[in-house]
This record gives sequence, structure tokens and C-alpha cells, in this order.
Amino acid sequence: MVYHIASTTAPVNIATLKYWGKRDKALNLPTNSSISVTLSQEDLRTLTSAATGPELKQDKLWLNGKEESLESERTQQCLKGLRKLRKELEDKDSNLPKFSNWGLHIVSENNFPTAAGLASSAAGFAALVVAIARLYQLPQSMSELSEIARQGSGSACRSLFGGYVAWEMGEKEDGSDSKAVEISPLEHWPQMKAAILVVNASKKDTPSTSGMQLTVKTSELFQERVKNVVPQRFTHMKEAIEHKNWPKFAELTMKDSNSFHATCLDSYPPIFYMNDTSKKIIKLCHAINEFYGKTVVAYTFDAGPNAVLYYLQENEAKLFAFIYKLFDKVPGWETKFSNQDLQEFLSVYEKDVSGKLPFELDDEVQNGVSRVILTQVGPGPLSTKESLIDENTGLPK
Repeated sequence: MVYHIASTTAPVNIATLKYWGKRDKALNLPTNSSISVTLSQEDLRTLTSAATGPELKQDKLWLNGKEESLESERTQQCLKGLRKLRKELEDKDSNLPKFSNWGLHIVSENNFPTAAGLASSAAGFAALVVAIARLYQLPQSMSELSEIARQGSGSACRSLFGGYVAWEMGEKEDGSDSKAVEISPLEHWPQMKAAILVVNASKKDTPSTSGMQLTVKTSELFQERVKNVVPQRFTHMKEAIEHKNWPKFAELTMKDSNSFHATCLDSYPPIFYMNDTSKKIIKLCHAINEFYGKTVVAYTFDAGPNAVLYYLQENEAKLFAFIYKLFDKVPGWETKFSNQDLQEFLSVYEKDVSGKLPFELDDEVQNGVSRVILTQVGPGPLSTKESLIDENTGLPK
């Protein structure tokens, strides 16, 4: 028997205006709107294939070569939502095969560590929803599908678009207006790049979901953040993206990262997602900007210790004069730069920086970073002919 199969890749997105806190746990509705940058799938992506056929009696999932349970409430919500949309099509056209009644085999692979604070669930649920939507030939727009992805993982809804994305929190109780929309496409501001310093690739101490619940319940700062701070920032950050205002975008990004982690610290008992290495990287970024007398780099930290450093292409040599000097022993540089390029960064350091620093570079910081991932703003989900499922068996290849 030959199975029906569709495959897609989906990107990671890193929020510059953070989502933290739910107003409805079951529907995954946020307490505030958020904004993110979608990153290039060359560097960070999930590839997912979905198959169906009348022989398949139950749903199964394989992630990175291992069979995983599909029993989680969130995954079930996504599958239920997608089947409902497919059934609506079948009810209108009796010639369509009854995909909605058949089992699904889903095979997924990441090209980066899972649960390492690198938004793996965002890319994972986005890929799952889009692959099945394409298998089911659903006519819904990405914004409409984002409502389903949101129920799997809040930030997954933003991975249904490339470029610069907003997740509008919405107001309706049923969550039908809580969805992702594109602020600007990748082509609008393609100069945006990111250097991710992987500080710790192990699983985090406090999972995001339980961390959010604790913050909502116990942090007084959090109330101020969602009522006053974020709504203003949401408007200003959208404007900064639309006008390509880098200094404003960078300032808002850093302030919002600090604000989010402050609410975690204000939770009771406190939640620590950043560690000493993370804090040293923050100091380093402010020192670099101070040295140049302008904003060259902006840091942001999700619910984990990894640093995502945003910068514009035009400032790459200035930034890497510092970053490569400190982290040259860490793997990851060779994927993007030749030896000649890397030597060029060191020569910029020797020529422009060495001997002129009003502060000491903290050599210790390099011991806390395990690798660097160099990437840039990228597109949303992409269809691919690369399949992880054997069309004759319906099983992973």
C-alpha cells in the first residue's frame, strides 16, 4: 500500500518582546501580546513528515529517531483541531478520502538540541501543524492555522511566519482572535543577524509552563509588566521594525529581556533561568556598545541561560572583534567563516580595540559557552520533498 505523505520544515523564532504567562491554560491564551524574529532554517529547523492511510489505526510519533508518546493534552488538541478542519472538507465533498478517520504517523527531526532553551517546541509544533495541514490539503491561512499551533506551544504560532512576527493576545474567551500575524517579511529588513551563545545545552531546571504559572500567581512585578509595560512596548517595537530603527529595536529588546527575567526573580520562590555566564554576557554587550559609542549589539534571553545576540550585518566586524576574541575556542565559527575571515576579526580587535579598553575582558566567560550558532532572519515553514517516512510502509525511513 502507498501512503499519503507531506513534509515541511519550520523555523525557530526568538522573541524580542516576551510571552510569559497564560490567562487560559487549556487554550494556551497569553496574558500579553509578543513579537519575535524568525531565524534561518539553514541553522535551526525542525523537519516533519506526516503520513496517513486506511491501514493506520492509531497515531504515532517519532522524534529524533525515538518513538515518543502523543498522549499530551497539547498535542491531542492540535490533532483534534486539524482533523475537525479536514472533516469539514470531507463533509462538503464526498469524493475526498476520509483522512480524518485514519491514523497519522508523524516523524520529526531537529538540527539542534531539543529542550535546550532554543525554542524547540515552537519549531516542533509549527512543523507538525503545517505538515498535517498540507497532508489534509486544508485551505486555511497561516494565521488561522496559528490558532491550532498556539494550543500546542504558545510561541509555535509565531513560527508559522518568516521575518518579523506578532502574536496578538486577543480578547475573546474562545481564543479565536489569539493568533500570529506578520509585522514585516524577511525582505523588509534582511540585514538582521543573530549569534546564539549556547551556554548550557542540558534541560532547564524549571520548565516554562510551571515557571509561568508560578510567576502569574506570585509576582507583583508581573502585574505591572502585563498591564502597562508590554502594551506600550508592543506598539513601539512594531514601529521600530516597520521603520528599521535599529537603536530603538535593540534598546526595547534588551529592556524586555531584563523585565521578563526580573518577573522570574520576583516569583516566589524565585526562578533563575540565567546563570553567571549569562550575566557576564549582558555586561559584555553593554561594554561593547559603550566602547563604540553606539548600539552594535542587543541581547535577549528566553527561559534558559543561552544568549541570543541580535546585530546588523554592517556591524558584524565590530561585534566579532570582541566575540571571536573571547570565544574563538568554541565550535560553530567554521560553519560560516573561513580562516581568513576569522583572522580579520582578530586584526580588527588588535587595530581598533586592543589597548583602548576602559574595562577588562572576562576570559572566564568562554568556559561557560559550549558553542556558537551564527544565523540570521529567515523564512516561515517550507514544503520539502525530503521525507522521513517510507511511502510503502508508512514507517520512519
